[in-house]
Amino acid sequence: MTRPNSTLSLSLDNASILNRIEEGYLIWVDIMPHIAKGARYTIRTRIENKFLDLLELSYNAYFTEKEKKAEKIANCILILDTLKFLVSVAWEGKLISHRHCEIVSLKLEETGRMLGGWRNSFKNPDKKNRDL
Repeated sequence: MTRPNSTLSLSLDNASILNRIEEGYLIWVDIMPHIAKGARYTIRTRIENKFLDLLELSYNAYFTEKEKKAEKIANCILILDTLKFLVSVAWEGKLISHRHCEIVSLKLEETGRMLGGWRNSFKNPDKKNRDL
């Protein structure tokens, strides 16, 4: 997916965490039509909303001032953990296939490692010269 040519898209070129979350969301969008009708307005919508919340909060964390980033990143991690839990519940309830669960879970795990690294960069600011 190419982004429109603007100052905002140029400033997001190095935002790999945002890209991973977006990729996970787009995977979820492809899975959503396969979920049984009875769950479409419950857990499916809840997972979709958590993905959107995570995208929004991580975007805000990316552009917030340095003093407030750690708190926003911690909130991102909390939302991510909730999202992982909801995906596992959907799998256990046989609402999504094992393959779908695995695909989404791998993307969420990758995102989690990246968020953890971002959070740790604030604990050890001398290790890296970048915020993201």
